[in-house]
Amino acid sequence: MKDTEKYLIHATIAADGVVERSDVVGAVFGQTEGLLGEELDLRDLQESSRVGRIDVAVESENGQSFGEVTVASSLDKVETAILAAALETIDRIGPCRASVEVTSIEDVRAAKRREVVERAKELIAGGFDETSLASDDILEEVREAARVEGIVDYRGLPAGPRVGDSDAVIVVEGRADVLTLLDCGIKNAIAVEGTNVPEAVADLTADRTVTAFLDGDRGGELILRELAQVGDVDYVAFAPPGESVEDLDRSAVFDALRGKVPYSSLA
Repeated sequence: MKDTEKYLIHATIAADGVVERSDVVGAVFGQTEGLLGEELDLRDLQESSRVGRIDVAVESENGQSFGEVTVASSLDKVETAILAAALETIDRIGPCRASVEVTSIEDVRAAKRREVVERAKELIAGGFDETSLASDDILEEVREAARVEGIVDYRGLPAGPRVGDSDAVIVVEGRADVLTLLDCGIKNAIAVEGTNVPEAVADLTADRTVTAFLDGDRGGELILRELAQVGDVDYVAFAPPGESVEDLDRSAVFDALRGKVPYSSLA
């Protein structure tokens, strides 16, 4: 019955004497029997699960009894109201004169909806994780994971996975630059990690076509000067003035690389 109940009839009882739960239940069945015809006979309704268990709470004090009766109903609204009105015809409980008053008919579904609304308000107020990621943040986090997974260690330096076997390499300043190029699908970059060019990078320039792709600032110029002193540089590309390679989007990266110039034209 609990899964199909639509309404709860709430009623109060008062008896001029001491009565027990069994007396109340007996009065409900006994004094409504035959009152509403076969279609609304309480025993038949309960057997067919259209009316649920009759819950009774009763207490006695100073020779009188007071309590509450709750009846669950899966009948429609009109039938439930008729059944509730029938309860108020009860005038005796056990051996005692009594009265029954229906205080409310509760719409169970409406009550559940109210509970849902109140709970939803609570969840909105404090149930959401404040660190939840926006969709753009989720995409960026996944991209970052993919880039980090693609980065390799080449003789102690961060590099793309193709540096070891590619005929051409791109020399950049730092790890973040390598990640930016990986995000663009460029897998043959290696970072010098500072203005002092490591021996590993100098060795690579001996037998590879080398493009130095550097920040558009004073630091980029210093790295290019150092790289040219310890190795061979074939081409040079710079980020736009004042910008860093790591901050360029895909379009700007390829624009800069397409605009590379022979190092000899700068020397």
